[in-house]
Amino acid sequence: MTPRVLLTDNLSILARQTFEQRGIEVTVTPKMDEAELIHSIPDFDGLVLRSSTQVTAKALDAANRLKVVGRAGIGIDNIDLAACTARGIVVMNTPHGNAVTTAEHAIALIFAAARNIPQASASTHAGKWEKTRFTGMELSGKTLGLIGAGKIGSIVAQKALALGLKVMAYDPFLSPERALSLGIIKSELHALLANADIVTLHVPKTPQTEEIIDASALNYMKRGAMLINCARGGLVDELALKVALESGHLRAAALDVFAEEPATDNLLFGLENLICTPHLGASTSEAQEKVAQQIAEQMSDYLLEGAIQQALNAPSLTAEEGRKLAPYLKLVEQLGSFAGQLTKETLHEVQIEYAGAAAALNTKPLTNTLLASLLRPQLSQVNMVNAGEIAKMRGIEVKITTSEAAPAHFSTLVSLNLKSETRSRGLKGTLFGDSPRLVEIKGITLESRLGPHMIYLTNQDQPGSIGAIGQHLADAGINIAKFYFGRVAPGGDAIALLEIDSAADAQVLSKLRALPSVQAATYLAF
Repeated sequence: MTPRVLLTDNLSILARQTFEQRGIEVTVTPKMDEAELIHSIPDFDGLVLRSSTQVTAKALDAANRLKVVGRAGIGIDNIDLAACTARGIVVMNTPHGNAVTTAEHAIALIFAAARNIPQASASTHAGKWEKTRFTGMELSGKTLGLIGAGKIGSIVAQKALALGLKVMAYDPFLSPERALSLGIIKSELHALLANADIVTLHVPKTPQTEEIIDASALNYMKRGAMLINCARGGLVDELALKVALESGHLRAAALDVFAEEPATDNLLFGLENLICTPHLGASTSEAQEKVAQQIAEQMSDYLLEGAIQQALNAPSLTAEEGRKLAPYLKLVEQLGSFAGQLTKETLHEVQIEYAGAAAALNTKPLTNTLLASLLRPQLSQVNMVNAGEIAKMRGIEVKITTSEAAPAHFSTLVSLNLKSETRSRGLKGTLFGDSPRLVEIKGITLESRLGPHMIYLTNQDQPGSIGAIGQHLADAGINIAKFYFGRVAPGGDAIALLEIDSAADAQVLSKLRALPSVQAATYLAF
């Protein structure tokens, strides 16, 4: 049967032409609401979209034959990734196709804010001639602060340096070597905010970055500084920004993205020192042609040959390899996610060892899957395909070893060790049948499965500790499904993993940390 693909959201004609050249049948419907998508989707193997069409769990329930969803761009806020994964639907994007054009838009907004260009243009159109009112700020010699120094942030840095700006960058994954090669200064967030004349955001929206620019961050910024956001809405506390602009603490701000979009009404609208654009970062003809052709090529390869590229929820595997590696992929994803959610410092080295039966496998997709899950808490667009490249770009050395000799007590074992400037972290996992298990953390043995909601505790082994932990969770209305415990020796260092039935908020974790025997408590989601 000839594969059928549905194109929405006014994609470049190159997408349709690429599919048809590969022998794939194409239907184009520029704009679809949920009801229309539910009605149409049962007839298609692939769905291609930009940012308007919403791929919800309800719509996916009707997608009887859908195999792949392709986003012509980076962000997948409009795609229910978890629902796609649960249904075995591959989600692909084009993370590099619009990097240059988004970086150029950020630079354009910096110029516009520094020289009051939109306001001056409107005034002059109105027949006024207000030269003194729109006195600007010279950029040369000023300091630009990047929050996020990935693909787009690095391009912004290169262009800013060419303009005579000094560049600082805050990015937990930016190595000193990478910073040196870019010609920028690696900085902590508060130091960057205090010293930058212009702060520009280039990070995805994750739980770690949501409202990274809040009232406290704005207060750290220099009086008279400017803020630029061409990344994602929700990175900036818009009410706090309004106060900072109205008080004159910030000279200006320029936003291409908003917490709620389409932003037809916003509390920031009307401020004279705010420049707004309607999410134009990727809106150039060149960028749209690139991402349209790229996503069509990737999806055609998958639908016709089973090849997977730039997938956010699937490894690069053949069908046969996928069946064989499935339980191992789940194991390494859990190992990486566990470590990634706990790691806040800059990583320098990742060591992975495959021992016993694991050593005989094709370990490349396993390694990429582990790296992707390790980096994902900080980099939402990382996937199994680009994880290795991103790790290399950020100066993280990845060392892989294999040992065919079966380790004691296990027929197969995967070990993960992380190194940063200040600490090392190690953990090991195995398979019981096809079920993943953690069997060692920080050199302490235990046996634990990982459920959707977990609490990880480090503590001293003292009488009554388990009872006190259970009581605090009971008081918070949180039920413990499983309790896994390990210790070095009686009365010594201990760890605990609690599988719970619902998420634990900051208040619950704070109360746990206040217990005399508890040293640290972290909520982990899988």
